[in-house]
Order: sequence, then C-alpha cells, then structure tokens
Amino acid sequence: MPAMLAREEYIEQAYFFRTFRERLKEDLPTQEILQALQDELLASTRLPMAVNHLRTELLHSGVIFTGMRQLGHYFTSFQAFVMEQAEQEGSRFDHWLALEILEREADYKSKEALASGLFVFQFESLARNRLGYDRGLDAIAGDPIYNEAWKIWIKRLRALLGTVDFADLLYHRSELAAKNREKQAAQKASIQQLSRTEESGTEPADVNSTTSRAPQGEEILFSEAAGRIAKANHGKDPLYLFAALQRQLGYPAVPRPQRALKLAQTHPELEMRLSRLEQRLHLMEAEQSGKLDLKEFLMKPPSFGDDLA
Repeated sequence: MPAMLAREEYIEQAYFFRTFRERLKEDLPTQEILQALQDELLASTRLPMAVNHLRTELLHSGVIFTGMRQLGHYFTSFQAFVMEQAEQEGSRFDHWLALEILEREADYKSKEALASGLFVFQFESLARNRLGYDRGLDAIAGDPIYNEAWKIWIKRLRALLGTVDFADLLYHRSELAAKNREKQAAQKASIQQLSRTEESGTEPADVNSTTSRAPQGEEILFSEAAGRIAKANHGKDPLYLFAALQRQLGYPAVPRPQRALKLAQTHPELEMRLSRLEQRLHLMEAEQSGKLDLKEFLMKPPSFGDDLA
C-alpha cells in the first residue's frame, strides 16, 4: 500500500504540473518539456526519476497515464485516473485542466491537508468534469491519506449517489450529527430510566456515566463546522455546498473549464478588411437600388490662386 510522500515531494509535484501546463500552452513539444523539467526539479526528491520514466513511457505508448500507473508507489491512483481521462481519444476533458487539477491537489497536500478537504476537492473534480463516479471513486479511495473508515465510506457512495442528497451523506458522517445522535440517545435513555424508576420506586441511575462511541461503520469523517455547512445546504445544488466549504473552511477550489473567449479586441488588419468589405456591400446595395452616386468618388479639380493664372 502506498504511503504519503514527504512535503518536498508535493511541492515539486505542484511545480511540475504547473510548469508542464504553462509550457503546453506555448505549444512546446511534450518530450522537450519533460526533458527540461527533469533537469529543473529538485534532485533530492524522487520526482526527476519519475519524470524520466514518464518520458520513456511517452516514447513507447504515446501517453503518460500508463507510466503514472506503473509508479503506483509514487503517483496516486487518482492522479493516474485524471491523466487517463485527459489522454483518451476524443475526450472533452483537456490536458490543461487535468494538469491544473493535479497541481492544486499537490499544492494542498504540501500544506496541512485534511482528508475531508482532499475528498471534497477530488469528488468535485469528478462532478464538474463528468469523469464518472464508478472508476473515479475507486481511484479516490486508493489515496494513502484515507484510513480504512474513509475507504469503506467512499466505496459505499457509489450505491448512494442519486438516491440520497450528497449534503445529507456528508452531514451524517460529521461530528455535528454524532453529537446530535448522542443527545437524542441520552434523552431517550433518560426518559426510559425515569419510567422504570417510577415503576420500581428506586433512585434513577446516572445515564451520562457511560461513554458513547460511534458504532462500527459510523466513524466521524467530517468536522462539526463541515456538518453545519452540509446541513444548511440540504436539498440545494451540491456546487453550493462545495463553494461554501471552500469559503468557510479553506478547502481547495476546483479549477473550472475555460469558456471560449470572445473577441474583445479585433486585430487591426482584420478590422480594416472587414471595413472594406462593408463598404463594398454598401456600394452593391446602392447600385441594385439605383441610388448609387458616383460624384462622391470623383476627385475635385485643384484650385489655383490668381497669382498663378
């Protein structure tokens, strides 16, 4: 089972994915980018060797995700899955967006990452880009940041999504929900104890003397604050829940696909050609309607002063 990497590895990964994306936008060859980055990356980390393997795999198979999958002790299954979706033929999920997702994930891991924050980020990445929940959730569950309770819950989600509100699923496994269940259980036990006391005439026992623990399969995965946010977003679009968690708890934001840019500024040469074309169309319309006046196109004869007469 892969383990979490050192902080310096995630810092270099974030730099690698960011620089890779920026140079792809400059239309540089992928092989040249990987070769240059292999020299740039910190030699005390394992990433330069990993990049060399990715470059070799790219030469043989034409894709990178297979190399990431072969290095399962270094790259996570989610990283390989995201790159696979981008490298599929005919995919609408482009490389730039995939690399930006991996950059932000690595950047978050280089800090004091929470399993809850990482899960919400990865899940939103699946939802926003329609990458598929079946294989996507399996890939998420393979991340070493998640303990066994997390892995079991993530795999259960596949059967619950679409039938149970996502905010409710999150709330149910939060500290807030656990506290509310404890209060309800204590109140119920108190009522039952009072009822038995009245019947027997004995002193009531202390119902708070025993400590309550979360039952197996109901371990707390999200904080009390996350539970409050989830409860407040019951029945709403899950995207509102994700945005609230990012604002309130500092969860990482998922990059969004860039829309087609409008032509805010037309190229001067193109603008000149369009102007000429518009003038020609105006002349053709005037000629067809019999309103063409050629006088405005005739040059006026030059006027000379009397001193030159």
